[in-house]
Amino acid sequence: MSSKNKRKSSATVPKGRARFKETKFNQDDGYLRMYLRGRAVTLYAPSEFGDYDVGKIGEAPNEKLKLEWVYGYRGRDCRSNVHLLPTGEIVYFVAAVVVLYNVEEQLQRHYLGHTDDVKSIAIHPDKITIATGQVAGHDKKLGKPHVRVWSSVSLQTLHVIGVGEFDRSVCCVAFSKADGGQLLCAVDEANEHVLSVWDWQKGEKGHKITETKSSTEPVLAAEFHPQDKHCLMTCGKGQVTFWTLDGGTLSKKLGLFDKNDKPKFVLCLAFADNGDALTGDSNGNIFVWGKGGNRITHALTGAHEGGVFSLLFMKDGILVSGGGKDKKIIQWDANYRKTNAETVIAEQYGPVRTLTQGKGNMVVVGTTRNCILQGSLDLEFQPIVQGHMDELWGMAAHPNQNQFLTAGYDKHVYLWDALSHSVVWSNKDLSDGAHCASFHPEGNLVAIGTQTPRWIILDVNTHEVVTTHTDGNEQIECIEYSPDGNSLAVGSRDNHIYIYQVSEKGKKYSRIGRCSGHTSFITHLDWSADSQQLQSNSGDYEVLYWNASTCKQITASSSLRDVVWATQYCTLGFNACGLWPEGADGTDVNGCCKNNKQNLIASGDDNGKVNLFKYPCSQPKTHSHAYGGHSSHVTTIRFLHDDSRLISVGGKDMAILQWEIQ
Repeated sequence: MSSKNKRKSSATVPKGRARFKETKFNQDDGYLRMYLRGRAVTLYAPSEFGDYDVGKIGEAPNEKLKLEWVYGYRGRDCRSNVHLLPTGEIVYFVAAVVVLYNVEEQLQRHYLGHTDDVKSIAIHPDKITIATGQVAGHDKKLGKPHVRVWSSVSLQTLHVIGVGEFDRSVCCVAFSKADGGQLLCAVDEANEHVLSVWDWQKGEKGHKITETKSSTEPVLAAEFHPQDKHCLMTCGKGQVTFWTLDGGTLSKKLGLFDKNDKPKFVLCLAFADNGDALTGDSNGNIFVWGKGGNRITHALTGAHEGGVFSLLFMKDGILVSGGGKDKKIIQWDANYRKTNAETVIAEQYGPVRTLTQGKGNMVVVGTTRNCILQGSLDLEFQPIVQGHMDELWGMAAHPNQNQFLTAGYDKHVYLWDALSHSVVWSNKDLSDGAHCASFHPEGNLVAIGTQTPRWIILDVNTHEVVTTHTDGNEQIECIEYSPDGNSLAVGSRDNHIYIYQVSEKGKKYSRIGRCSGHTSFITHLDWSADSQQLQSNSGDYEVLYWNASTCKQITASSSLRDVVWATQYCTLGFNACGLWPEGADGTDVNGCCKNNKQNLIASGDDNGKVNLFKYPCSQPKTHSHAYGGHSSHVTTIRFLHDDSRLISVGGKDMAILQWEIQ
């Protein structure tokens, strides 16, 4: 389902009327009739299904999925969320996964305890225990915002804190430092941004010591004072607040800006070794607040052009600041004077979001463009994590290499290598956001459909645009080359499919015609193995068939019951009817793909799950294996050419997950 048409409405199939009970099989004519949102969908069974029992429950496959690699990082709208562990691993999050990434050894581990978007993270003073806060999720019980405390060694959950206590999400979380980390503070995104303090080790759920309304405006950071276990500090829109925890209650003093310009946002905070607190703000100023006070004792005005997004005290006590608009990282001496050591992050990686101490004198930088870089002020910063920064639907697997391509609404295209987990190349110059993609069978070209009526052909070797075409007046929803590479089908949001003849080794495209017959936008396309026919699904749950050479609809659907389809991207089909959960409303399953061995089919759904089924999946009620990790609707799913791995992409979470098939 396109994001514009995530049509969740009350007109779903009533809960008491399970969809699979309505499903009927007509033995005489050999078709299955299922219902989505009250609409009958007729699916013809292949002739081999002579003795078909609609009530039989399909088995789950023997194969399982294991999360192997996560591409992407959430820097766009989260803060203080990259940290270095003593193991040499960098810990950060994207979607519902916390990633522990050893860059030198090129290994990732994953904490998968969360049920939805992770929004905040804190490292305990022991450098082993980690706390992560999440947003409200899909599941009514498990999906409530909460904090999970877990071990970075075993990846086991130790405590689940605050289920039912937080509103919307946990945007800040921090451990106390002066007492060895006995306390945990959290700020949620309720209207009053409630600040709570917890004895997190007391029982499985921790014990809440106190809570108080902190601010009606956004809170961007919260930290305990490193030398005083009774002091906390928060900052955010228009405020710096100093909190004192005394006898189980919190009292506050607002920071006084006096003669200094009061900023619109106080963006970050840090503590010096002498106990001073420092803040960076949207005016580009860094203010020093003397230990124990709520007044500015030193002002570094105009430290950056634009906002100061992060402050970091290195192991040697040296201060480093990171800028937004100017993308600069600047070093300051013990007296808060510039040392003349500074660097600028390259435009393509974006403004600094967070800074953290790396190995030795290295600095690790998270950026607002969802990249993580590593380097030092006298060395160039190199990307170690890259990702998309807007909604992601377009993805295609390379036909003969362990590579895949992603194309997003951010107008960026990446070719990824699944074995080295790296970017082979990227093209960040698309004129429009991309929505879908398909490789030519020879692997030398890729077709990309955009959010406009335009679609483009990229040369995989030169990364250049070969040709551009426009069809209809709406977004291109799906695009697929025929198995022989001689045709291209373009499914549009205008309800039509446009067929092109491909010649001159994929460089020339001549329109054959337009397939008209759908009454809603095209959602998925499949070519027949002989490249002669097409099947298509639409937004109102139609399944139609076409003669590719004439663009005419084949109305006698039963005549195509034994056609071998090269792919199974259509979510509505006899061999895919088991993908639909009980009570499905038609928008639940966003995409699917069968493997090349044709014994597995995977689907991506609206609840952030990747589901693995046996193929054919032709029993309306079928068991499967379901896997979390995405936090948004899973938009596209593809097996790699050798069936060794499955790739899934999340729409609004922008994450790319690579699953090993075991």
